[in-house]
Amino acid sequence: MSDHITYFARTNFRNSEVKFGIKVDDRRRHMYFIGKTGMGKSTVLENMIIQDIRAGKGVCVIDPHGDLVEKVIDFIPNSRVNDVVYFNPSDLDHPIAFNVLEHVDESERHLVVSGLIGVFKKIWADSWGPRLEYVLHHTISALLEYPGSTLLGIMRMLVDKPFRKKVIDQLSDPVVKSFWVDEYSKYPDRFQAEAIAPIQNKVGRFLSSALIRNILGQTKSSFNMREIMDGQKILLINLSKGRVGEDNSALLGAMMITKIQLAAMSRVNIPENERKDFYLYVDEFQNFATESFAGILSEARKYRLNLILAHQYIEQIDEAVAAAVFGNVGTIIAFRVGAADAEFLEKEFYPTFTQFDLVNLAKYQTYLKLMIDGVASEGFSANTLPPIDEGFSDPEIKGKVIMVSRERYASPRSVIEEKISRWSESSRQETTPAPVKNDRFNKKPTDNRARNTSYSSRPAQTNEPRKETSQKTKKPGQEVDCSFCGAKTTINFKPNPNKPIYCKNCLDLSKQGKIPSPSSVKVVPQQEIKNDKKEEFISLAEALKAKPSTSFNKQIPNQTIENKPEESNTLNPGEVVKF
Repeated sequence: MSDHITYFARTNFRNSEVKFGIKVDDRRRHMYFIGKTGMGKSTVLENMIIQDIRAGKGVCVIDPHGDLVEKVIDFIPNSRVNDVVYFNPSDLDHPIAFNVLEHVDESERHLVVSGLIGVFKKIWADSWGPRLEYVLHHTISALLEYPGSTLLGIMRMLVDKPFRKKVIDQLSDPVVKSFWVDEYSKYPDRFQAEAIAPIQNKVGRFLSSALIRNILGQTKSSFNMREIMDGQKILLINLSKGRVGEDNSALLGAMMITKIQLAAMSRVNIPENERKDFYLYVDEFQNFATESFAGILSEARKYRLNLILAHQYIEQIDEAVAAAVFGNVGTIIAFRVGAADAEFLEKEFYPTFTQFDLVNLAKYQTYLKLMIDGVASEGFSANTLPPIDEGFSDPEIKGKVIMVSRERYASPRSVIEEKISRWSESSRQETTPAPVKNDRFNKKPTDNRARNTSYSSRPAQTNEPRKETSQKTKKPGQEVDCSFCGAKTTINFKPNPNKPIYCKNCLDLSKQGKIPSPSSVKVVPQQEIKNDKKEEFISLAEALKAKPSTSFNKQIPNQTIENKPEESNTLNPGEVVKF
């Protein structure tokens, strides 16, 4: 089987046409096609795919236009109809479930997170930010640990507290759990709204489409990617931009590639010589070339995942991906390219071909460096093989493939939408707040007005409950005597013997200027202020002798003593002393 050759071109040197191809082992180093539109890239891919299918190999084709997949279907032999999984999102009435979060091993969770982050980042690169990525990273990480999660859970995780609590209770990763418990839950409402708004705008818009929601919103995928690879099945992915939209096409394709990468890496549990080759064809791969694609190119070979990539010009992909492509790809096939790409590719084909040669290639004519028995050849020219004759196709096979694929992998749209609707309703029921006990509205009414809680009667009842609430929450005070009038009053602080204490009435009088203010009064310290204190008596003569003074305690009258000057220490008969 390792000597099997897949043919795709003929040599044209000195009019000597010899059909040639590439061996299985050399294909494990990947193949890369580049050239302007209409130069014949899709025709080469079509010929190779049909050969692989008829040879019984495992194949996956990701087509963002749809034409390549639909043409390949017509050439599928009857013996392989049951091996086909036809994933067509535009078939709205028969959605096929695809859950990228399903059954991800703990050791591979970081790959799913980085893959999905890379997918979203590529689509919304102009409005991407570190805070958005930070919150989204922990959201996906948390959902990967929660059984039955789908991408629909991203929005629910951010706004649904009961659901979020369920997920947090299942978390075993201390870093992810700490984010939700110690950080996110303590965000102020305004900051939290600002943090999740970009995710709602972008991911929410993506998931709001019924076409996408019915595919990604199902908890169990209709097919197992590892079984497709090991079972040598055929996965045809029709992501026609004209039918599903450009963003949806790019997102679904990148997610599929991430899932294929995980399935390939899971083959680590079987010996390398027992791993069956699986061929992944990606037309216009710049649409799905995320940052993680570089890792796929460098690691796929050992897991027998063989890539065949095609696109139009180098600037369509990031520098990191371009470096990974030219650093890992074994076979490079160049059709006519633009001047900028010709300057870059000249380094690969020098000295055989120059920039001038690369920009003047005819249709279906290529310059290539072919991997032959593990060694890259010098550059040479060739003409690609013409399309396979339509006479080998079966016009009825397409209907059979679609029917069988629907029966095995699809579900009726109404059933899926009902399940998602029930899931959404459970979210609303869980987030409905329970009645809050509030003393303001739940106190036992003291009169008829308090029983009426309608908005029209609110003004009549708000004063009393507020007063009761404040009295309830008030700390217990200390009862003391007013330093001026002696009346009982309650304070909530420790009294200072050197400072006077006024009751409410005396405070009002001091504000009106009728009595001295507390700050202007000098208090005579009295050590004997106690409840069991004994009164001391002095003679009236001694009292008159002493200068008038004010002592703020309960023994002193409310008025200052008015004293007439006396020449002697005795009272004359009939003399009146005023107090």
